Amino acid sequence: MTAIGHPYKQSSLDESWDVIVIGSGIGGLAAAALLARHGGKRVLVLERHYVAGGFTHTFHRPGYEWDVGVHYIGEVADRRSPVRAAFDHLTDGRLQWNPMPDVYDRIVIEGRTYDFPSGVERFRERLKSYFPNEAAAIDVYIALVQDAADASGTYFAEKAIPAPIARLAGPLMRRRFLRHADQTTATVLGSLTNNRELIAVLTGQWGDYGLPPAQSSFAIHAIVARHYFGGASYPIGGASQIAAGMAPLIEEAGGQIVVSAEVARILTTDGKAAGVRMADGREFRSRMVISDAGAMNTYARLLDPDLAGARGILDQLRTIPPSLSHLCLYVGLKHGGAALETGATNLWIYPGSDHDACLARFAADASQPFPVLFISFPSAKDPTFAQRYPGHSTIEVVAPAPYRWFERWADTRWKKRGADYDDFKQNLAARMREELERQVPAVRGFIDYTELSTPLSTRHFANYAQGEIYGLSAVPARFRVAGLGARTPVRNLYMTGADVGSLGVTGALFGGVITASLALGRNLMSIVTRPRAERAAA
Repeated sequence: MTAIGHPYKQSSLDESWDVIVIGSGIGGLAAAALLARHGGKRVLVLERHYVAGGFTHTFHRPGYEWDVGVHYIGEVADRRSPVRAAFDHLTDGRLQWNPMPDVYDRIVIEGRTYDFPSGVERFRERLKSYFPNEAAAIDVYIALVQDAADASGTYFAEKAIPAPIARLAGPLMRRRFLRHADQTTATVLGSLTNNRELIAVLTGQWGDYGLPPAQSSFAIHAIVARHYFGGASYPIGGASQIAAGMAPLIEEAGGQIVVSAEVARILTTDGKAAGVRMADGREFRSRMVISDAGAMNTYARLLDPDLAGARGILDQLRTIPPSLSHLCLYVGLKHGGAALETGATNLWIYPGSDHDACLARFAADASQPFPVLFISFPSAKDPTFAQRYPGHSTIEVVAPAPYRWFERWADTRWKKRGADYDDFKQNLAARMREELERQVPAVRGFIDYTELSTPLSTRHFANYAQGEIYGLSAVPARFRVAGLGARTPVRNLYMTGADVGSLGVTGALFGGVITASLALGRNLMSIVTRPRAERAAA
């Protein structure tokens, strides 16, 4: 693992910087790297966790390594794609990708299996082979997904332009996308077909955006679905290589990434952002502050609520519920010299075809079947893992879980939450392990280590109040919140990350591009998304 950043207490830091970025998630690092590269800014990135990278970081136990949020990325296998170009630009081509198998996702509903192959036309034909009487509905579905995803371009571009222009052009730039965003996924798919099994299959990736069909905006479903139409890939060397690839751009311009550095307050002077106050009372000054701490954390915890405009935005944000929290069982397998053949295809396991009903039953009664289990095989996706950890491999099993189940332990300390909490965790972990062994029989007898994270783990490390993994949930109303963007009512203060862009790693990365474009007053999107080969030839 490449160490990223330096511990706060061991760092020699100047008191003044061009830019301070709060949080080292992918959006914060992307914004910092672009400000350094295209603006020559000295950027101080402050991360409260002891590891940089946000949900792209990895953690280790003896003999094992797991990612915490990166399971697969779409649109990077093609070097000409804007997503691949953006990753290449932000890492100077240091980040390399390993394509996943042709079938990257497998949906399993009560034992019935549906494969998602790479390539939109192959996906289309595979669906029609499963549902031959639904060919017309499948064609319309794919067209709607592509239209909604295409329409997101101008919607998000509006967030990167100066406020006076946005006030004039914004309604037109947002209109087409909002026609899709205002509807739930269930509403749109229900207008195409009455086949509940087809709807369940088409929404089989709902865990990638954290809301079942009746709750999620069709816009987020479309963005995610289209993202994987061409297949998926995984970072060679593990998810931590994403942040490791960006760090040099920041440091080469005189910036620093500092970990175990908790910001307590954003400082303002005459209505302008002027720096930050740390939890230990120390202050750092800057001409610009960018927050990658999440919109709710920024407006509710880091800013003075009496600042002009801030309270109004906070009131808007409070109308949007937090996204779902989750459990993750980290599994370590020990075996001989030959790798254990689990395959690298992601598995989505469902107990029934009504995703909303399954989730509601589980939320009401923890003894009910898990509404979805996402099973990922990170060691099988990374060709370097076997070299780095010979005789070992890893699996992750993810399931949603309501934060309220864990709320009574919220004020306890990590690893010291008491016997009741440990018993509850162990019961959930045993059930998840049992289901893993049922779905992937090859692992039986090879499981060497398991560890379960809960919503309190996410709350502790990511500082989200209810352990939510995706920040504000992608309900239809989210996309109507005017204050959810890079611009803030405080001059020289900008937001970045998934709450500016879209959910997930790629969405947060482009949130960073939006923020840097606005901060520098330049259209960086056209630069960042230009393939490296074209830039080299220019």
